[in-house]
Amino acid sequence: MVNVEQLKNSVNRMSVDVVREAVQELRLDGLVTEGKTPFNKLHFNTCFAEIEALFQRAGYHKQLDVVGYQGLLYALYDPGRWEAVEVLRWLKEFTEAAAKPTSIPA
Repeated sequence: MVNVEQLKNSVNRMSVDVVREAVQELRLDGLVTEGKTPFNKLHFNTCFAEIEALFQRAGYHKQLDVVGYQGLLYALYDPGRWEAVEVLRWLKEFTEAAAKPTSIPA
């Protein structure tokens, strides 16, 4: 089991290249889901300051915030462009759409 200090240290040692795609999406849309970052729920809950510092080293100097939907999906977002409630609605819709079975006509 990795302790919190080890987890924070691992984020601090990450290359900025691992978040470049996420930085681009934040610049374009102001929102990026956890699936497009190297982080999971545990990282967001315990290492958010380190995650923000990594994004700053990668060139994203705006404020970041994070929100999760029922522990299923997390998103980083720019609070200057999005309200937390908007992000939660988007995550809810995204999660529900992904859960719907696609019907294929016979």
